[in-house]
Amino acid sequence: MKVENPRYGQLVIGPPGSGKSTYCHEAYKFYENLGRQVGVVNLDPANDNMPYSPVVNIMELITVEDCMEHIKLGPNGALMHCAEYLEQHIDKWLLPALSKLGNKYNYFLFDCPGQIELYTHHNAMAHVFERLESERYSLVTVNLIDSHYCSEPSKFIATLLMALNTMLRMSLPHVNVLSKADLLRKHESMLHFNMDFYTDVLDLKYLLEKLDEDPAIHKYQKLNEAICSMVEDYALVSFQLLDVFNTDSMLRLHSHLDKANGYVYKAGEERTVNSLMTCAVGAETEAVRQQSDIEPYVRHK
Repeated sequence: MKVENPRYGQLVIGPPGSGKSTYCHEAYKFYENLGRQVGVVNLDPANDNMPYSPVVNIMELITVEDCMEHIKLGPNGALMHCAEYLEQHIDKWLLPALSKLGNKYNYFLFDCPGQIELYTHHNAMAHVFERLESERYSLVTVNLIDSHYCSEPSKFIATLLMALNTMLRMSLPHVNVLSKADLLRKHESMLHFNMDFYTDVLDLKYLLEKLDEDPAIHKYQKLNEAICSMVEDYALVSFQLLDVFNTDSMLRLHSHLDKANGYVYKAGEERTVNSLMTCAVGAETEAVRQQSDIEPYVRHK
């Protein structure tokens, strides 16, 4: 059954306010229109205002409010306790809840908690993801980051370090996404470089020069240089721009995600040799990529 009915999923993570629940809602409608058997799984025990109807909801197991009331924890401690509780009950609750869905769904959007420490300093969520993988779920981590961070060099460098740390700790196929790209034009005057500098993470020494112009940050010059050097040495971090309300933008991202979790090779909507090869190779000119990925959001300088 595991071979004949493979299951795929997106683990949607990112800082609070990056648009995870909105993405899950819009992605659910998008994939449903493509004909996929898609369901949303809420793994955020503090998400009491979901715009979608989850097929599995962690708040039936535990909530942050309950932890704060009964265990007397603060918001952050309560969220970490919930993650540990989920890890302890994955075989007793999460996997059976997913199994009860039978063959009704084979593609899942996991709306995960927003506390970034859960992915950079804590192991509970990583263990949950590993357990899902061991049950033959083909997963990709979708790391949503608010695109306005590009407008401030210090915030963008912090974003790069956070993304790299998350990628290394999760050990899963990973796609970093700059969300709310439709709002970039509001910050366009504050961008020091073309948008492809930020999406492709080009030579960061130019970004360091902008940091040195700020007297408050200049004293951390050596630390910033070390961080940028490490990010460049790993050469892993890049970003996709996303406007969740734009179908073309969702199509561009869905192509990347389907390659990352293997959906395109086994259960995609199109199975022709040409479409598979195009997806695998990603054959398109730089001009076409600029026109599709950059120009809808900002003017190319």
